[in-house]
This record gives sequence, structure tokens and C-alpha cells, in this order.
Amino acid sequence: MSSQPADRGDRYVRVGAIVFALGAVSTLVTFVPLFFDLTPLPTAAYWLSMLMPLGFLLALVGMLSSARSQRRRAAATD
Repeated sequence: MSSQPADRGDRYVRVGAIVFALGAVSTLVTFVPLFFDLTPLPTAAYWLSMLMPLGFLLALVGMLSSARSQRRRAAATD
């Protein structure tokens, strides 16, 4: 466990992971009717699948932000 406070980037990574998981679940749910010859879901369900790349992007931005802040802290101590 780190003694450093949580950065804004860490929060972005956590939120990004949650959004990615929601997008992954919605992707699975939208593809199930296609495999079992059921009626397809409405278009809004397919748009929810776009949460997966959005969550990936949020996590990536959080990781880059966290790395920048760690680099700044390291430079400030030197």
C-alpha cells in the first residue's frame, strides 16, 4: 500500500476500468441475440458497446497523467 495520496490519474484509471467493464458486458449482451437467432436489440444497445473503447481511453489518459505527475514529483525532489 502506497503512502502517497491518490492522483487524479489514478481516479481516471479506476473510472476507465469500470466503464470498460460496462462496455464489455453490453457488447456480450448485444451479440447474444445474433448467435441464437433472436430478435436483435435496438440501436441504443449497440451504442452502449462503445463504452468499451471510451473506458480504455479514460484509463490510458489516467495512466499518462499519473506518469507525468510522478515524473514532476521526482524532478522536484532532485
